[in-house]
Amino acid sequence: MPVKIRLQRHGKKGKPFYWIVAADARSKRDGKYLEKLGTYDPNKNPAIIELNIDGTVKWLQNGAQPTDTARAILSYKGVMLKRHLAGGVKKGAFTEEEAEKKFQDWLDEKAAKVDAKVDGLAKAKADAESKALGAEKVVNEARTAPVVVEEEVSEDVATEEVAVEEETTESVAEETKSEDAVEEVKASNEEE
Repeated sequence: MPVKIRLQRHGKKGKPFYWIVAADARSKRDGKYLEKLGTYDPNKNPAIIELNIDGTVKWLQNGAQPTDTARAILSYKGVMLKRHLAGGVKKGAFTEEEAEKKFQDWLDEKAAKVDAKVDGLAKAKADAESKALGAEKVVNEARTAPVVVEEEVSEDVATEEVAVEEETTESVAEETKSEDAVEEVKASNEEE
């Protein structure tokens, strides 16, 4: 009986939640399984994965084949590394204690990376909230400021209207002078 380590979908529409299971390859996706190995929640950032590492390694050593997604999850949690280290212990390349120390060092390094990502996401969220608050303050100030701006604008508009009236008066006077000059030239031409 070929055994697969795969994801079994649970949760509701649009909010998936998966169980990581060892199941017969011929069974349905959400059907009967041999053993539940862990859970995977992709709705969080970073995704929450809880896994029975020793049980999963046992299934892999007995010939279970993980699907592509399950393999990525197992690799992320260190199951594939632990299986590799167990093979090295079996061949006599190093002792069980050395293998456990290597695995623990890897887990500590991985936990540090995940914590750094969580901290970065929290900082980005706080920055976005502060920017939104600043933008909201600007909008609120703009709502109260238009009364003052309208008075200043009305003074500017009144000044501009006076200047336009003066220019109009001057241009009308100039046009009148030029019309008078044209009439004088016509009159002088008629006299000649």
